Amino acid sequence: MTQKTLKAAVLGASGYTGAETVRLLRNHPHVEAVAATGNALAGQKLSSIFPHLGGRGDLDVIKAEDVRWDEIDVAFGCLPHGTSQDLIETLPSNVKIVDLSSDYRFRDPVAYSKAYGREHIAPERTASAIYGLSEHAAESLKGADLVACPGCYPTAILMVLLPLMSPLIIDTDSIIIDAKSGASGAGRGLKEGNLFCEVTEGTHAYGVGTHRHTPEIEQELNLRAGKSDIEVTFTPHLLPMARGEHVTCHLRGDVHDVQAALEAAYANQPFVTVLPLGSPPPDTRHVRGTNDCRIAVYPDRVKGRVIVIGVIDNLVKGSSGQAIQNLNLMMGWDQALGLDVLVPLFP
Repeated sequence: MTQKTLKAAVLGASGYTGAETVRLLRNHPHVEAVAATGNALAGQKLSSIFPHLGGRGDLDVIKAEDVRWDEIDVAFGCLPHGTSQDLIETLPSNVKIVDLSSDYRFRDPVAYSKAYGREHIAPERTASAIYGLSEHAAESLKGADLVACPGCYPTAILMVLLPLMSPLIIDTDSIIIDAKSGASGAGRGLKEGNLFCEVTEGTHAYGVGTHRHTPEIEQELNLRAGKSDIEVTFTPHLLPMARGEHVTCHLRGDVHDVQAALEAAYANQPFVTVLPLGSPPPDTRHVRGTNDCRIAVYPDRVKGRVIVIGVIDNLVKGSSGQAIQNLNLMMGWDQALGLDVLVPLFP
């Protein structure tokens, strides 16, 4: 039987995650991007905004209301928080949703409003959405109609920490996360802090003690551990590079137990590599442009403490690649479909 090709709309295609979603879908044998929305830039070719997307499959950027929604099977929401739910809640029920914004990540709509400063317009939908950390949600994703893709920092961090939560093998009172991201993680909007002269030749922390991804991370750790009191110390930093995410998690536990738990969790996962103990630390360049995650475990010089490092590409595994991986699982396909052709870009 011939496999039906799904028709996809990419909402917010003029942003980095939207453009990356369009790029990656060109590798997919069963999904075709047929609509690209971007209200502010409607009327342009997508290739005029992103020249690297020229040639085969170039799209006209149109307003969301001009999409022929009766012909669309799946929408990838690549819009900012708030804007995403406002549009998604107007879409017809025949359209499956893979949302890359923060709008459907919180089970508790009150937690969402505290983190993002506005009430959710469809609290029952955010409470029932599937949290799409692909490797940990495969069964829940089957047949789902609304999937919330994790944030890029939570993706890298939860890939490291979730396998240690059940059974619980670390002290949850002393989790410290030092995280670093490339500038694309801040989006494509014109912001003074993202200008070349503001970013290059330096690094700085931001959202210190207040970053909005922290409650998302804590939500998932508590759910997995069956607890309600896990809190983490999370400090993100901006690095002068375009893409990549590096997280260093400082934990209290046994290094061999942590290594064994991670190896067991990801033994059959195509996109996750747990390096052998004693390996050189993973580098963001080792996963650049791919849907891969690399994790390495080290004993700290302080007895009883463990250091775990994880690296991903924030635009692929931390965003658009994971979104496509989620769609594959929703449809009952091989989760690697369309993504297994990606090889790291080096240098």
